[in-house]
Amino acid sequence: MNRRGFTLIELMLVVIIIGALVAMVMPRLTGRGEQARVTAAKADIQANIATALKLYELDNGSFPPSSDGLNALLSKPGTAHNWNGPYLEKKPLDPWGREYKYRSPGEHRPQDYDLYSMGNDGQDGTGDDVVNWD
Repeated sequence: MNRRGFTLIELMLVVIIIGALVAMVMPRLTGRGEQARVTAAKADIQANIATALKLYELDNGSFPPSSDGLNALLSKPGTAHNWNGPYLEKKPLDPWGREYKYRSPGEHRPQDYDLYSMGNDGQDGTGDDVVNWD
């Protein structure tokens, strides 16, 4: 008699092997999503938005005031004298879907500006913030 298919023992063995592989790999992958979001926020703060702010400063002689915020990078504010923007294509949101916080002059960097994300918890100053003054 010629039977086709797998026995229950063979199927259980395959499930156990797959479970063991998942158990070994998953601990290495957990936390990577949050780590990637922090890295993306740092890239925005240290490169993407920073470059746009520096271009704005070169054109206008100073960084946008806090009252104009990052909106000054998208459309000409009344305080800009030589605006050559837009300096960004769209309003920057952090990887958690919230707006970046901007102050000029900065409290931590009074010579230019403070730019930061409140991180995963959305609370200011709780330790998971991604900032430009470290």
